[in-house]
Amino acid sequence: MSAVALALVLAACSAGGTGVPTTPAVPQATATVSAAAAASAAARSTACAPPTNLSADLGRLVRNGPGSSVWVGMNLDWGAETVADVTSELGSPPATVVSFVSFPLTQDDVTNLQAAANQARDAGAVLVVTLQPWGGLSSVTDQAIADVAQRLAAFGTEGVATIVRFAHEMNGTWYPWSQDPGAYVAAFRRVADAVHATAPTAAMLWAPNQGEGYPFTGGQYGAKPGGAAARALDTNGNGRLDPADDPYAPYWPGAAYVDWVGMSLYHWGTTYPWGANTIPAAGKFEKMITGSPTAGGVAVPDFYASYAERYGKPLAIVETAALFRPGGGGAAESAIKTAWLTQVFSADTRSRFPLLRMVNWFDWRKFETEVNAVVDWRITADPALRASFLAAMTDGFHLGPAVPEAPPAQGCSQP
Repeated sequence: MSAVALALVLAACSAGGTGVPTTPAVPQATATVSAAAAASAAARSTACAPPTNLSADLGRLVRNGPGSSVWVGMNLDWGAETVADVTSELGSPPATVVSFVSFPLTQDDVTNLQAAANQARDAGAVLVVTLQPWGGLSSVTDQAIADVAQRLAAFGTEGVATIVRFAHEMNGTWYPWSQDPGAYVAAFRRVADAVHATAPTAAMLWAPNQGEGYPFTGGQYGAKPGGAAARALDTNGNGRLDPADDPYAPYWPGAAYVDWVGMSLYHWGTTYPWGANTIPAAGKFEKMITGSPTAGGVAVPDFYASYAERYGKPLAIVETAALFRPGGGGAAESAIKTAWLTQVFSADTRSRFPLLRMVNWFDWRKFETEVNAVVDWRITADPALRASFLAAMTDGFHLGPAVPEAPPAQGCSQP
């Protein structure tokens, strides 16, 4: 299909089909902790400093990842399952869990984020916090930044290591923080400076959308032709924003501000229109990371070489899964998901991408507007698929716990 058609489709996919909520009202953690209890826990944590060596160890762990192996974690449907549920199903906890919150934090976000941190702590999981500035980049105030950095520092005193994914998929056209590279870079740097200064057990993750289909023409928040943002995004200098422009470089905040680089990689199908149950082509996962075209589009820069290798940063596949539409005919669910598992968790993947340190499965069953149907992305719901998932984790891929249990803090009262 044409690059324009691919752009529109990929924009729509990333707007909500990959599991990223399209409005801040979507709950991202079961509110098992009341607002008062969350505030009380935060206050206790602020008063209790962890041992210096523990904080330093957590900081090194969260900035560098698990040595030469790969954490395997989950994007949970927090309203339907808990970390404990998944741990029971898999026999081990996820190494990482992903949570989404609006930014600045609302009171509901504060409650939900604390609940997610509690679950991560109990499982020894790293918490990946996705901050979504739904009011646009201008809403990212110094007070909001200071508040979230202090909360992350408090989590650290509880033994919770965090990775902050700020304003993800900023190169798309479907979020209020989209395609404004100057404002985005400035905001990312401000958040990174505060997190690095205040929360020694937290790290920063830079995560654009996978670049095939860029500049994703037709989305609500695309750069306006002729504007300053469009001029900044015209990397080839031909006077317009088009598929030949670099989908990543204008948004790069700089190596000093970024601890991890990553993206979301889904198998949505083989050809447009998406929604058919198809087995992913051999090598698709690798092609998406390295920028080789997979669906009739144009090649884009090699993300791994340009950012993980060049700057020595650990690589995170923050979200991944393979589409299965129940009742949609075509290939069987087991064949589709097993084929994707085989690509993601393979010796070839480890060999080709030695800086890969995190892979998170998107474990949701949800209605996707892009295909006007329910898609079951889950890997844990079916016993046979769970077995395939666990069997695929060889060659250095592993579940948790990722974080060692913290000893009691000294010099303060414990609840």
